[in-house]
Amino acid sequence: MGDVAKDLTAGTIGGVAQLIVGHPFDTIKVKLQSQPTPLPGQLPRYSGAIDAVKQTVAAEGPRGLYKGMGAPLATVAAFNAVLFSVRGQMEALLRSHPGATLTVNQQVVCGAGAGIAVSFLACPTELIKCRLQAQSVLAGSGAATVAVKYGGPMDVARQVLRSEGGVRGLFKGMVPTMAREVPGNAALFGVYEALKQLLAGGTDTSGLDRGSLLLAGGLAGAAYWLAVYPTDVVKSVIQIDDYKNPKFSGSIDAFRRISATEGFKGLYKGFGPAMARSVPANAACFLAYEMTRSALA
Repeated sequence: MGDVAKDLTAGTIGGVAQLIVGHPFDTIKVKLQSQPTPLPGQLPRYSGAIDAVKQTVAAEGPRGLYKGMGAPLATVAAFNAVLFSVRGQMEALLRSHPGATLTVNQQVVCGAGAGIAVSFLACPTELIKCRLQAQSVLAGSGAATVAVKYGGPMDVARQVLRSEGGVRGLFKGMVPTMAREVPGNAALFGVYEALKQLLAGGTDTSGLDRGSLLLAGGLAGAAYWLAVYPTDVVKSVIQIDDYKNPKFSGSIDAFRRISATEGFKGLYKGFGPAMARSVPANAACFLAYEMTRSALA
């Protein structure tokens, strides 16, 4: 099996592990990000992450925490295949000779390049996921967006294609998506490699045990969100914004208005669930990737 096929296979398995572990946390993150700003004297719909979990389970059952999982599950193979295979090909281009260990800075470049490629898959997938996750929040707010009800991932795609400008509608939020994926994946793979080398005591990381890989993967996932979280908030509000009566004119406008109305805190809505998800989800992803890649070697 060639290196590209190995990366495709290992990346897919890693992505499935990441999704199963992390999706409930992601649902809560999007609910907190998308809840409208309360009027003066009113309380927000969710007081925090724990309250959002309680209300979601009470209203929708445990399945509500996995709402919107169909879209990323359907594309996780393609997403992670692209991410890890593009990263693998960039590693091959940057190596001075076959088998050479890349520096941390080179891994940062590989991650950024992979981030550009996966943005084209992430944007429509994230739009569908965010619409499904956010609609229960918007339904209780009287927001204009609730005029559209989605029965599932394919229904979101059909409605967007029909009434929001065709294929272009599925790529709403492409700018903040790329602004998240490029620096985010640069941080992810750079920190992952740096931690592996630190734990191994040198550049040869082939002997690391599972615990070390879990630790490096989990902390690398945390680095991803620390690098790009405000961008993710902007992306989410842009993608769920009403097409006919938009609240925001673009990413910069969304950033300015969130900052003006909610302050610095507004750019970090849902940060707790995102970090709580990122550590175990990325730990599972990288461990599954490394074990599969090793088994295929």
